[in-house]
Amino acid sequence: MSAEPAPAGAASPAGGGRLRDRMLDLVFVRGRVEDVRPAARRMRHVRITGVPGLAWTPGQHVRVNVCDLFAARTWMRGLRDALRTYSVWDYDPDSGALELRVMDHDGDGPGARWARTLRPGQEVAFTKPEGGFTLREDAPYHLFAGEETASVPFGAMLRALPADAGVYGVVEVAGPEDELALPRRADLTWRHRGDASAASSASLVEAVRSLKLPDGPPGVAYVAGEARTVQLVRAHLVRERGWPRRAVRVKPFWTPGKRGMD
Repeated sequence: MSAEPAPAGAASPAGGGRLRDRMLDLVFVRGRVEDVRPAARRMRHVRITGVPGLAWTPGQHVRVNVCDLFAARTWMRGLRDALRTYSVWDYDPDSGALELRVMDHDGDGPGARWARTLRPGQEVAFTKPEGGFTLREDAPYHLFAGEETASVPFGAMLRALPADAGVYGVVEVAGPEDELALPRRADLTWRHRGDASAASSASLVEAVRSLKLPDGPPGVAYVAGEARTVQLVRAHLVRERGWPRRAVRVKPFWTPGKRGMD
């Protein structure tokens, strides 16, 4: 069984803690976990404090250090196992509180172990928010399509929209217990796929195909989640509805058997 990851920035017995901290601070922002609790059946709410003044746009993500960067096994396997990407659910630059919603994926990988063992008081090191999967404010209306992993950036983006913005979309999850409390949820269609895979989800594509959208110029679509499903939804919008490709913003987070995706 793999050992529990050491908290980021933990001091070494040889007194190398200060050097370790300086090295971490060159790359990461460091905060401390204030709260960890369930947000949905397979989603954890994580609140990290002590990180004021970050620049963040709703829809962006951070890369969290989930392993001991200085352990020999990290360098042997490569740094790909040391970082995991998580979309930001919310952030208050004044109080310095950043909130994540972390999916509890099956298996025993580094990210899963980190999320399951996370406790209040633990230090967390992560990169500054980044990414271009963000709102286009001049869109005639906004269309959202994705599954559980997509619902986290969707929550932040929906919260940022003005009250009079047109919102349409589909969020597919395994069942009612997997639904996050999204803003504007009444404007969304919720699809439950049961035990079916979220990969290459024909169910999600069919739900998007069934949406009645406004006549006239297309809006902007934000499509995120499993890579093959994202491509299927984009193909529907571009080929069947005639949307220009630039009006469809996609963010593949994962696909079966492949590492290193956001």
